[in-house]
Amino acid sequence: MLKRTFFIVSLVFVVSCGSYNSIDSFYNAHKNDDQVTAVRVPQFMLSLIGNISPEIKSLIGNTKDLRYMQFPSATPARTQFLNNQMNTITGNSFIEVYRKNDDLRRNVISVREKKNAVKEILIYNNNNVNGSLLYFNGDFDPEKVRQMAQNEDSQKIGEGLIDQYSMKNLRPIDQMEDKN
Repeated sequence: MLKRTFFIVSLVFVVSCGSYNSIDSFYNAHKNDDQVTAVRVPQFMLSLIGNISPEIKSLIGNTKDLRYMQFPSATPARTQFLNNQMNTITGNSFIEVYRKNDDLRRNVISVREKKNAVKEILIYNNNNVNGSLLYFNGDFDPEKVRQMAQNEDSQKIGEGLIDQYSMKNLRPIDQMEDKN
């Protein structure tokens, strides 16, 4: 009886630490790498990102966690390393909706479902020079996710996030204090 209880508790722990922790681990492991742009959008700022397009606004409205990373992938070894990390993450209870492989280049859209709703969306692109990861956590309509994949709206979201958080759009704190 004790062995069975220990096994069940261990299994629940492993399952609960699944891909979300893998995404956390990937994000935390690479956010400080050289030439990486990493954006984790706080919930109160999600409405600003909805201005990218009406389709994006309807998708973002149900988002609880949004992260975006751009990272260099200049060598074949680095590209293979990143592709393997994404394969590990998406292999843990994600369903691949779209995948395009061209040598080491990758375009992958994966989702995690619960009943009739999509709970997580993971979009990974790597063109052998640069890679990007776009991650959503929330409650999403599967039809809207399919439309986003067909329209390649994930690229618009990534570009919009970079524009929203671009340093050229931010004023230094000392300039803000002078205005007050």
